[in-house]
Amino acid sequence: MIASLKGLLVEKQPNRLIVDVRGVGYEVLVPLSTYYQTPDPGGEVLLRIHTHVREDTLALYGFMTTLEQQIFERLIAISGIGPKLALAVLSGIDSRDLVHAVQFGDTARLTTIPGVGKKTAERITLELRDRLAKLAVPAPEGAAGAAADGELRGDLLSALLNLGYHRPLAERAVDRALKAAGNKSFESRLKEALRELAR
Repeated sequence: MIASLKGLLVEKQPNRLIVDVRGVGYEVLVPLSTYYQTPDPGGEVLLRIHTHVREDTLALYGFMTTLEQQIFERLIAISGIGPKLALAVLSGIDSRDLVHAVQFGDTARLTTIPGVGKKTAERITLELRDRLAKLAVPAPEGAAGAAADGELRGDLLSALLNLGYHRPLAERAVDRALKAAGNKSFESRLKEALRELAR
């Protein structure tokens, strides 16, 4: 069983990496959150690996953080959720936000993830609540600000998504923009979020 891979990143696509480990190229399937944290091809990468074995397939799923891997493994343990959908879930929502949504039964947040309908969101919430309770997870960045500025946060997030940014990146940028000091108008927060995305 492969638990981790450390090597040179040869190829990088949004859902797939090829990592060269001493001359052997490993294809690793990844969520968008991991893709955005990996270096450019030619750089060194260390990934936590879940080895998925079926009768006709051996696939490697890679993650930058332990939390991502733990959530992935808990998701695929749910009846009707396979690795492909589990990756889609992790690509559509930040890991800490997912834990927060499950803990508070926020199925509406989960249904914004492509491929997750109402029934699947309810199943995830029901079956993951106890399993995720054992994970030590910090509150999502800007959770307090999101509660106080829920409408502003929604408007900012919508604006960034309409500009073509991926939801996990947009959410992080919005949360950081809401935490920044200064003018709290929509325009100033949007500029701050765009600055965060440009970094």
